[in-house]
Amino acid sequence: MDDDSPVTRWERRVDAPLAVASLLYLASYAVLVLGEGLPTAVAVGCRAVLAVSWAVFALDYGVRWRLSGRGAHFVRRHWLDTLVVLLPLLRPVRIVRVYDAVQRRRGGPRWPLQARVMLYAGLSALLLGLAASLSVYGVEHRAPHATIRTFGDSVWWACSTLATVGYGDVVPVTATGRVVAVGLMGCGLALLGAVTGSFSSWLMQRFAQPGDERRPPGS
Repeated sequence: MDDDSPVTRWERRVDAPLAVASLLYLASYAVLVLGEGLPTAVAVGCRAVLAVSWAVFALDYGVRWRLSGRGAHFVRRHWLDTLVVLLPLLRPVRIVRVYDAVQRRRGGPRWPLQARVMLYAGLSALLLGLAASLSVYGVEHRAPHATIRTFGDSVWWACSTLATVGYGDVVPVTATGRVVAVGLMGCGLALLGAVTGSFSSWLMQRFAQPGDERRPPGS
């Protein structure tokens, strides 16, 4: 999309507020999952923050949809954004859009943008792993025959899944937990690909010979 388009200008304007809303959403969800026996006022407050944060995400999506002027085509083209609105805990996977910008970029120094991709991918993996840990812990720790009994078990499982290691010592046993696991596997592969792809591109740029960029591909 054009850097001067209305959608792009809107995204730049709301980038920081959406980041704050994402953190508030995750923090409120964490309090609800980990804080068993919370006072009613605290639980209600956390649910209110969840609702308001989701409303902000939905409003942002609606504004971008309206500014694009593309109707149903916007939904098909931005399927990841649509999924994030439906499942706000998946918001960190929007790093894929930043990696896409690196791939499309032509000319000029790429290291600053590549550095951002690696940094954002690392932070996204951290936030996504935390969100998955909370989700799985919430549905698993009281399930019959569960191996994920503590939040620490859930964090260990999320780390091994994101790293695509999968030791198998702790695994989800509920249907919801396994659905989260499948999503985390896919996101882990995408984030890992973003980091390794950007780092490989930076290495190729650093070690390229002076005339390499003038040579045709495959020569």
